[in-house]
Amino acid sequence: MKTNNQGRYSAKACRVSTPRATVTPRSSAAPGAAAPRQGSAPRLAATRSACTRAEAARPATVQPASSYPRHIRFTQTSAVAGSAPLKAVLAAFAGVALLAGLAYGYFTFWRSVPVMVNGEEVRARIHSSVEDVLKGNNYFDVKLGRLFSVGGNVLKEDGGERCSVTLGEGERAAPLEPSKFAETEVAEGDVLAVSDGVDVTEPYVEAAEPIAPGLQMEAGGAIQYVKQWGRAGKQGVWTGEQSGEVVDKGFIEEPQDLIIGSKNAQPSGSKKYMALTFDDGPSQYTQAILDILAQKGAKATFFNLGTSAGGSPALVKAVVDGGHELASHTNAHKNLSTVGADELRAEISTAFDALQNASGVRPQMIRAPYGAFTATEWAGSGDLVSCNVLWNIDALDWKLPGPGVITETVLKKAFNGAIALMHDGGGNRQQNIEALPGIIDGLHDAGCGLVTVSELMRLDGTFPEDVVKGTVKMPEDAAMSAV
Repeated sequence: MKTNNQGRYSAKACRVSTPRATVTPRSSAAPGAAAPRQGSAPRLAATRSACTRAEAARPATVQPASSYPRHIRFTQTSAVAGSAPLKAVLAAFAGVALLAGLAYGYFTFWRSVPVMVNGEEVRARIHSSVEDVLKGNNYFDVKLGRLFSVGGNVLKEDGGERCSVTLGEGERAAPLEPSKFAETEVAEGDVLAVSDGVDVTEPYVEAAEPIAPGLQMEAGGAIQYVKQWGRAGKQGVWTGEQSGEVVDKGFIEEPQDLIIGSKNAQPSGSKKYMALTFDDGPSQYTQAILDILAQKGAKATFFNLGTSAGGSPALVKAVVDGGHELASHTNAHKNLSTVGADELRAEISTAFDALQNASGVRPQMIRAPYGAFTATEWAGSGDLVSCNVLWNIDALDWKLPGPGVITETVLKKAFNGAIALMHDGGGNRQQNIEALPGIIDGLHDAGCGLVTVSELMRLDGTFPEDVVKGTVKMPEDAAMSAV
């Protein structure tokens, strides 16, 4: 064998580390075996030396035992020798784990816990809901609630809530909504009180219906105006889905009443003021009255009829041009309390149109014929007018008592803020023409100035500005009364 081959075999032999090969020298072999060759020992030593060098130079590799030469055959200890004890350990561990899992499952999911219900202990599986406890105990034999209609009639004796439940005790006790029964878990030591079910009302459709405002009307004054605008309210109405009953449930939002103020003008200061007013014109007597007023330096208010204004537009224009106040006495002098809703508004609006066409000025002030402007008329036309003007002094000129009587009547009843009623149309008004100079002179002598109705309100200082100016406009959120 060549030295390099010996070195190769020696290197392979020394690379075997586990298990270690046992080399048996020929000299110690069994009887009958061949004697070892000469020089074997030196070659083995050389091989070991070469092995050491090769191991230092090359990575160790393990080759199958069959690849080694016969004289380097070795014996290997098997790793399977310890597998039996390992299996026993694993089996024991698995058993312990199973028992632990079962114990955990029982403790977490399957065990029962004590719950106090109406002072008695009840067992319930852990994580049970309140609903589970109720069903499992026949709702503790409490009485069911009833089902009522929206009108309060019994529709079904057992149609209400199945029972009532209070969770906790003492100050911590709180009612539990039926909708929460199924989602509320009981815990160990929980305290529940179960009582009879609650009566319920059938499902219903809720609607909000508008409610017109009411109307309050003050009395005692000659000038009527909107003191407070009405506001609509909302009324709840329930319609039962099963019964079909319709029930008024009262105000959702209360309406605000329309309030008609009524007061006399009271001009402030030391000087007195009055207002002379003339109805039913214009007529053949109007210009003479205008001339007297101009001569005496007095102002007045003319409540013209729409029909008359259409026939004498020049006289209507003359009233305005003279610095006097133009107002309406309706269109055809109808008793407004006797007409329908549409005719009421037409009587007022048509008159305003006629006066505007004749003079270029659209008034808002009216004097209702016969003073008949009740709550009904305000409810039906309050959005059209600024004020309704009555009177404090009736000259009774329509009775034709004579100029002297007319003059005396006005002067005797005069007071600061008074409004005197006279006429420039509707009949023979010659007595008024004759009485008017004495009336004006007598009032002036008493220190009383003669102004328009609007000026009288302005001097009072307490009337709303839009009423004084005749620019009243109903707010968008306001509503007329249903009176």
